[in-house]
Amino acid sequence: MATIAVIGGTGHLGKGIARRLAKAGHDVTIGSRAADKAEGIAAEMGLGTKGASNDDAAQGKDVVIVTVPYENQEATLKQIKDKVGSAIVVDTTVPLVPPKVMRVQLPAAGSAAAEAREHLGPGVRFVTAFHNVAAHILDTDAKVDCDVLVFSDDIEARNTVVGLVNDMDLRGLSGGALVNSAAAEAITSLLIYMNKTYKADGAGIRFTGLTTAPALP
Repeated sequence: MATIAVIGGTGHLGKGIARRLAKAGHDVTIGSRAADKAEGIAAEMGLGTKGASNDDAAQGKDVVIVTVPYENQEATLKQIKDKVGSAIVVDTTVPLVPPKVMRVQLPAAGSAAAEAREHLGPGVRFVTAFHNVAAHILDTDAKVDCDVLVFSDDIEARNTVVGLVNDMDLRGLSGGALVNSAAAEAITSLLIYMNKTYKADGAGIRFTGLTTAPALP
C-alpha cells in the first residue's frame, strides 16, 4: 500500500484517480487550495480518503499526483516542490490553450512536462501520466477503455506509477523517457477533435500487438 496525495483532487480527474486508488487499498489524501473543500470531497467519497490543503497533503507521501489545469501548473508545482521530499511527483498536465483546444499547441519548451521539470528542479523524482484519459469517465465506476502512458527518465519511478495505474483497473504502459510526454500531450487535442467530429464521449487510445504487456482490464 502506498501513501498518495492527489493535488487539485476536487475535479473529475483528481477525484477519479483518488477513488480508484483508494478502492485498490492505497492510503489517499485529496488536496485542494481550500482544505475544507478537500475534506468535503473526501467525506463524500469515503473509502478511507482524507482531505487537506495542498501543502499538507503533499508532505510525507510516497507519491504526489498533480491534477490541475495548465494555467495553474506552474504555481502549484512551485508551491509543493519543497514539501514533497523523496516522493514521486506525477504531473497530469496537458497544455490546452482555449479556445482552440482541438489544435496541438505545445509550449516553447517542447511540452508541459519540460516546463514542469524546470518548475520542480532536478532533485524531485518526476513522472507524467494520465494525459489521454476522459476525466469524467474516470470519475465513475465505468470501464475506462484506453491505455495510460507513463513517462519519466527515472525508470524505477516510471515502473512504480505503471503499477499504480494497473491497480486502478486500467492498463498502464511505459511510454519511455520524459521527452516522449510531448506525444501524449499532443494526442489530447486530437482526441478532443475526434470526440467532437465523431460524436463520441471519451474516446481513448489502445496499443495493439504488445505481447508482453499487461492484459487489458
